[in-house]
Amino acid sequence: MGAFLKFPIYAKAALLLVGLYVLICILFHGQDLILPLIYSAIIAISVSPVVKFLESKKMNRTVAIATVLLITLFIIVGIILLLSTQVGRLSESWPELAGKFKAVFRQGVAWFGDAFNIKITKIDSWITNAKAQIFSNSGAAIGVTITTVGGVLATAFLTPVYTFMLLFYKPHLVEFTHKVFDGHNGNKVDEILKETKTIIQSYLVGLFIEFAIIAVLNSLGLLILGIEYAILLGILGAFLNVIPYIGGLIGAVLFMAIALVTKSPEYMFYVVALYSVIQLIDNNYIVPKIIGSKVKLNALMSIIAVIAGAALWGIPGMFLSIPLLAVVKLILDRIEPLEPWGFLLGDTMPPIIKLKPIFKKNKLKHGI
Repeated sequence: MGAFLKFPIYAKAALLLVGLYVLICILFHGQDLILPLIYSAIIAISVSPVVKFLESKKMNRTVAIATVLLITLFIIVGIILLLSTQVGRLSESWPELAGKFKAVFRQGVAWFGDAFNIKITKIDSWITNAKAQIFSNSGAAIGVTITTVGGVLATAFLTPVYTFMLLFYKPHLVEFTHKVFDGHNGNKVDEILKETKTIIQSYLVGLFIEFAIIAVLNSLGLLILGIEYAILLGILGAFLNVIPYIGGLIGAVLFMAIALVTKSPEYMFYVVALYSVIQLIDNNYIVPKIIGSKVKLNALMSIIAVIAGAALWGIPGMFLSIPLLAVVKLILDRIEPLEPWGFLLGDTMPPIIKLKPIFKKNKLKHGI
């Protein structure tokens, strides 16, 4: 009776596929509930040490949680106001930018026609047909946009509520986890919870620090080059940098497009050089030193996670895919039967491009 049932490999594969299908359906159809909970869990884990510190100073738990959430809200509102001023500047000069972009686009069409021996009228007909298809689908697009805006507003309202509740009921939830798993695993559950919480907090804090550094480097570089809307582009590029590989390409294209429209064409190459240097610094110094190697993910799984996140939850899924994959890897690494899956998500290969340090630590000749 105590022996475990042994299934053949095809039965295990079938059960795994059925389980994955059910999980994907739950994640897709339950996103209105799941996404606010994920945002709330990330915020709750990040601010939990501050709440604990205030409680150690004899502050009431409810007051401590409310104080931390208010400070967090003020920080978020400050960032939104900073971005809104930049967006306001962009909207004021949008007609001028649209005119410049249209002129550049016409020049590109003319060059394309000459290079590939295609008549301009034929290219114009292609563009006209594409516009017609876009406008024919505009009704559905408007409906999707309204639905998306409604979902964003609901998420913005529910996230603070969920965050407060998760922080308030944290001891209750931890006790529930012990009651579920302690019967089979003893103290290992408590060890996994503590280690996972500590590393998740360090990872999230490191990710935020990386975002701040990249935003500053992007903004300073664009300001030095004289690119308009440098602060807005710098912060947007830092947000996109959270999405590995794909986000970097989108950010580079965005910077190049703004440089092409607002400056002369050679500034595109300056922007590419700037972005390449920042990415090299990020990949070789910022990420290893700040985020560390405990949650290092390989490129293949990262790209798959980003695509899967986009398919499930759209843009929010693209941004959440890497932090969630890192959390999954942390948990898998600490459960012995699942360690091979954690190894699969990790990366043991050397980086594709690695900067060698200029100065070595070994002693130099002649006492220099």
